[in-house]
Amino acid sequence: MNDLVVLTPWDLALAALLLIIPAAISIALKLGLEKRLGIASVRTVVQLAFIGVVLEWVFELNRWYYVVPVLLVMLLVAARAAIQRSERRFPGAYLAAFGSLVLASSVTAFSVTEVVIGVEPWYAPRYVIPLIGMLLGNGLNGISLGLDRLLNDLVQKRRAVEARLALGASSWQAIQPWMRDAVRSGMVPIINSMMIVGLVSLPGMMTGQILAGAAPINAVAYQILIMFMIAAATALGVIMLCLLCYKVLAHPEHRIRWERIVSND
Repeated sequence: MNDLVVLTPWDLALAALLLIIPAAISIALKLGLEKRLGIASVRTVVQLAFIGVVLEWVFELNRWYYVVPVLLVMLLVAARAAIQRSERRFPGAYLAAFGSLVLASSVTAFSVTEVVIGVEPWYAPRYVIPLIGMLLGNGLNGISLGLDRLLNDLVQKRRAVEARLALGASSWQAIQPWMRDAVRSGMVPIINSMMIVGLVSLPGMMTGQILAGAAPINAVAYQILIMFMIAAATALGVIMLCLLCYKVLAHPEHRIRWERIVSND
């Protein structure tokens, strides 16, 4: 079963006419979004066209030393995007985000490709690159939300944290409630997605497989696998980044290094 309709540049040009709708709404309501919409549209075309060419090349060569650099670039861009989305950061935040994403995506992706699916070879780009790409797309949102919540809460609740320290709490005990809130905040998007998937929304991967001619039940099976991977990767990534943030902010004498929390402006 493979009745995929191949899209031509002309088809995409026609689809681009749909952007007239949000642009017209932005102009009519004076939202000032038309310029950003235009830039985002151009970036979408350029970025996806570029990665399409790269993936064609990597799939054809099918060597690990071409796959790994592609994954590293994706990880670096995801780490940068995750920190930039947060209002505040701490010294070494970019490296911490990169490490968190590497751990979260590698553990979940390779446990699934090696144990569940049994991909051969381990670096098979047709499986590894799309799977890790989906993990990074969702994982960066999770760690960005978690970091943003943790640092903002600590700044806003500084008196409460200092009071707990003054009463004899360790630095870990003093900020523990806000660590829990940060992890919860980072996990909310994927949990919400899992609660409504199939009822309200049909995820992109499942929809893409169905459009490409795959049997719906097979597309559903892969989507279930992906949702579980994203949940695990997001949880791992958020927890690791919050712990690294704590290591940077906590003083050995049970004080908080407030000066290390800086604005992202």
